[in-house]
Amino acid sequence: MRASYRVAITTCCLVSLIIVRSIDALACPIINKIIPITANEHVLTAEIAANRVSHQCGLAFRTDLPDDHGMLFVYARDRIVSFWMKDTSIPLSIAFLDRDGRILEIHDMYPLDSTRYYFSKSPVRYALEVNQGWFSDNGIEVGDRLEFDRSR
Repeated sequence: MRASYRVAITTCCLVSLIIVRSIDALACPIINKIIPITANEHVLTAEIAANRVSHQCGLAFRTDLPDDHGMLFVYARDRIVSFWMKDTSIPLSIAFLDRDGRILEIHDMYPLDSTRYYFSKSPVRYALEVNQGWFSDNGIEVGDRLEFDRSR
């Protein structure tokens, strides 16, 4: 009787884990509002991640990101932020921006790496994820200012 009880508990735990992982996968990606961002005369189409759910989903579980597209993470106040690439199979670059849209840092992030976190060195208001190399390919560097509607 005890062995069958252990098997039942183990099976229940495994099924619960599978269900939780399935819910995560089904919940992401989510549909976000889209805005244009201009950087050194290059126009980027960006999804807006402005709440906890869209922040957590980010670009996870997607298989591609069209050229000249990205995701802008918006925070209500300046803060230190961190990102990781768990469940994200697209190689990305991330820029951390101040409240005026000025780039403070740019980092390359690698697919499915759940061991490394990318922290902003100072408080930021925004983070912009794009296909890896997009910033350098378009001559966009630390110190450049991105133009977009910051009234969100």
